[in-house]
Amino acid sequence: VQLQASGGGLVQPGGSLRLSCTASGFTLDYYTVGWFRQAPGKEREGVSCIGSNTGSPYYADSVKGRFTITRDNGKNTVYLQMNSLKPEDTAVYYCNAERIGSNYWGQGTQVTVSS
Repeated sequence: VQLQASGGGLVQPGGSLRLSCTASGFTLDYYTVGWFRQAPGKEREGVSCIGSNTGSPYYADSVKGRFTITRDNGKNTVYLQMNSLKPEDTAVYYCNAERIGSNYWGQGTQVTVSS
């Protein structure tokens, strides 16, 4: 059972990245999947999450209108499309899959926004 986060990198301000959160050994369809980030010297914060049903995704105010979370159940993957990136988006991004009785974390992927 594993959750793999990938897609981070170095991008200039205003650029875009797409993060992927892929599960192996279990099916993401039945889980609420969230993206979190932690910048140096700061606490981990929630960025976005998407439920297992058809409810509206959640976005932190700081990313609303710039980030989009989506599911591809066929690929057992949740994506975080990040547009109009700002230097303050620089952090290690983690994905989390949760349902009653189960909670998994990915290993983190570094996103650096710098000119």
